[in-house]
Amino acid sequence: MTAATTSRLLHLLSLLQARRDWPGSLLAERLGISPRTVRRDIDRLRELGYRIDAAQGRDGGYRLDAGHELPPLLFDDEQVVALAIALQAATVIGAGIEEAALRALTTVRQVMPSRLRHRLNNLEFTAIAARPGPGSAGAVSPEVLLAVSTAVRAREVVRFDYTSGGPDAPAEPRAPRRVEPHHVVTVRGRWYLVGWDLDRDDWRLFRVDRMAPRIPTGPRFTPREIPGGDAAEYVSARFKGSEQINRWPCTGTVVLHRPASHVLPFAGDGIVEDLGPDRCRLELGAWSWIDLAATLNRFDTEIEVLDPPQLRDAFGRLAARNAAAAAG
Repeated sequence: MTAATTSRLLHLLSLLQARRDWPGSLLAERLGISPRTVRRDIDRLRELGYRIDAAQGRDGGYRLDAGHELPPLLFDDEQVVALAIALQAATVIGAGIEEAALRALTTVRQVMPSRLRHRLNNLEFTAIAARPGPGSAGAVSPEVLLAVSTAVRAREVVRFDYTSGGPDAPAEPRAPRRVEPHHVVTVRGRWYLVGWDLDRDDWRLFRVDRMAPRIPTGPRFTPREIPGGDAAEYVSARFKGSEQINRWPCTGTVVLHRPASHVLPFAGDGIVEDLGPDRCRLELGAWSWIDLAATLNRFDTEIEVLDPPQLRDAFGRLAARNAAAAAG
């Protein structure tokens, strides 16, 4: 097989992967070959293990379907970067596939071009398991993620435009942020940069999907000591409404009239104790007493408050609000 034929087959395969159905005449036009050559190339791809169905008719058509075995795959640069990032995240996210993900990542690194391998070597991040929160994950550009991670590794100040995304965000352009980047963290399906904001003289969390890095980066810096000495602990504390200590500001203990096996999958970082076939004790935290009472109500069962009194008062306030809402 000549180099020209191999190149044409790769182009043909990329077209078949891009859309579900392709008329034979359109493939011939896109590739600059005859319909007969298209048919021969389709047969070559079938010999390589690709399952390609042919549609009957005057013009005919082709569809790439899933087969019983995994044939050679074709990815562009962006897809390779995205695949490597996803595999690296899977090796530390605690989903039970760490070993398989690591083997797959090793395989991908071995066959990827050196230009991509060099960029991915700069990718370092921390994954945190956390109770699911509201909202959906933002789409993060692999280019932005790699640029931020490279700045972390090089210890260079990163400059970027930032969209707060809140309802009170100003419409006019804002000055670029100047941050000493320390860690990239992924939690709840989102990516965050932990860094020291030079203009605000304080630690900040930035969502990477809202960052637009500017080039070039700033000067090198000497890393500061992150609060608590650990990026994962610091980010976990921030999500619990604390600046320093990784624990919920409001923690209570209740008895739920449900089996422990029913409560445990939805208890997040709470502590569940089995009290019999229809009861369990649950220790759970939240950022406020009202939030904790509302969270406990989602178990849709009778609740006995053990402690503290603030939680019992919160149930009373929540009941009054609900009664007022029901009364219109």
